[in-house]
Amino acid sequence: MHRPHIRSVAVAVVATTAVTCLAGQALAAPAAGPNRTASSAGSTALVVAAARAAAFAHASATGVTQGDELRPEDVMLDPEGARHVRFVRTHQGMPVLGGDLVVHLSRSLAYTGVTRSADHTVKPATTAPKLTAAQAAAKAAAAAQGTAGAAQLVVDARDGGSALAYQVRVDGAATSESTGSRTVVVDAVTGEVRSNTPDSDEFLSPHLLSVLHGDGQVIDPATYNKPPAGSFGSGTAVANTFPKTVTGTGSSLFVGSVPLTTTQTARTTYVLKDPTRYGTETRDAQGAELENFAGGKKITSSGNAWGNGATSSRVSAAVDAQYGVTKTLDFYGKTFGRKGIEDNSKGAQAMVHFGNKIANAFWDSTCGCMLYGDGDGQQFKKPLVALDVTGHELTHGVVDATAKLEPTFVDAWGNQYGEPGSLNESLADIFGSNVEFFANNAKNPPNYLIGEKLGLAQKFLRRLDHPSLDKLEGTIDYWSASTYSTEVHAGSGVSSHAYYLLAEGSGKKTIGGVAYDSPTYHNVTVKGIGRTKATAVFYRALTRYMVSSTDFHDARVATLQAAKDLYGAGSTEYKTVDQAWGAVNVTAANTPAARN
Repeated sequence: MHRPHIRSVAVAVVATTAVTCLAGQALAAPAAGPNRTASSAGSTALVVAAARAAAFAHASATGVTQGDELRPEDVMLDPEGARHVRFVRTHQGMPVLGGDLVVHLSRSLAYTGVTRSADHTVKPATTAPKLTAAQAAAKAAAAAQGTAGAAQLVVDARDGGSALAYQVRVDGAATSESTGSRTVVVDAVTGEVRSNTPDSDEFLSPHLLSVLHGDGQVIDPATYNKPPAGSFGSGTAVANTFPKTVTGTGSSLFVGSVPLTTTQTARTTYVLKDPTRYGTETRDAQGAELENFAGGKKITSSGNAWGNGATSSRVSAAVDAQYGVTKTLDFYGKTFGRKGIEDNSKGAQAMVHFGNKIANAFWDSTCGCMLYGDGDGQQFKKPLVALDVTGHELTHGVVDATAKLEPTFVDAWGNQYGEPGSLNESLADIFGSNVEFFANNAKNPPNYLIGEKLGLAQKFLRRLDHPSLDKLEGTIDYWSASTYSTEVHAGSGVSSHAYYLLAEGSGKKTIGGVAYDSPTYHNVTVKGIGRTKATAVFYRALTRYMVSSTDFHDARVATLQAAKDLYGAGSTEYKTVDQAWGAVNVTAANTPAARN
């Protein structure tokens, strides 16, 4: 039986703001609760305590059991009154993989519902392993063909299970394209390898790379080979007082000449680090396969002018990366009030020139940073630093910090499958395209296409309006029972298509000079509510009502609840969410029986 992979994550409590209340896909009926109101001082602690108590008081709905402990990862305080606490679970001190849940409370901290991943009581048949930690580490090392770290006992609750297992991180895994780290879960009783998954999210799947190789396509996108005219200015801080925040200019590969906020550390020394965005920085991996940002080389300049618009300067790719990362942070910050990728007021990190001839880009959860390869020099001629690539990959970081959607299984070649993983890829495409709209860069006009700057023969990698026009990955337009076993990039079309229909509606139209023609299941007509509202619905659904196992039918419920929160159950927006999902064949009526 195939099982998804759940990465280990740091636990943090973050208060955010958005909009109102109630529960998501595993909605339980509200019950009477204590009439307490969170105060401004210490409100987060009160909310966490109330949510934890509610989870145990409503154990039949939340699935928590004796021996469980709940650790808060995120606390969301909505201005209209609702409170939401995202928990990870331990059982008898062991982390529970697939045991995440979100408890929903009213303004008075009364329980209103729960969104949970595991739909069963998590209790392993035994807590006594038959394998030693050393034996599990050896099995993990053999499976991932790398060097195993320490084995940690966990409870694997994914895919309906409650198995005692070991979780092992394996570095230098030869089963990864970039020989990066993998997380391997080994059954502590039988020795079976339950999952073996890369810790990085690749922009280009092994399947796609194989298809491109088979087609003989050479990907050599055009760049802007125009050196910068010079600095936009060195700031107004007191002379000879360092470090100070200044503004320079970069000549990028794909977005032309752009302003960059940098750090001046001496009279003629500047670092590609942005103090105004929590110290967001891009470094040079120098051809090494680093998963440790501290090991990257700082990128410096003597004149605050960066790159030359061509690959002849190693800094040009860094300009694209830094610009893309800061625009992504600004999109999330100015649109949703999100303070960094993890909403913890910390900067984002990126490394260019990752590895030797790596034809890919990654969000790496181990590093907590973006990694950009330079291309292999044969099929891919340029670094993969396009703006929507960065927006897509950093959104994987946002998903890692919220719902942690994961593939259901991974094949021997590294291709990932399953609806939660497809939804993850879809959200990355949705918000990645929104980063383009936010940046509104004339050299990279915004659209609903993904990867249009890569130089592919079909002129894009994926598109949201009519996903099946992508013939490289075989992206699908509509849900069917077989979607469960579809490769995640191909399966992403279902929710991407629903999002586009929600935003723009069905049929032919031209937006920003790009022609779209979005079909629907059974040729129904959908009138969109606009990109701003559609994006707000999907973001709220992700952060409040999605968990690691959310599939497309769950996502429908989550977005309906988000639309209800934002606009009301009788609103046009709510009704259009339902219509958009129906137009991709995701309905209440065809929800798989196991999910009812």
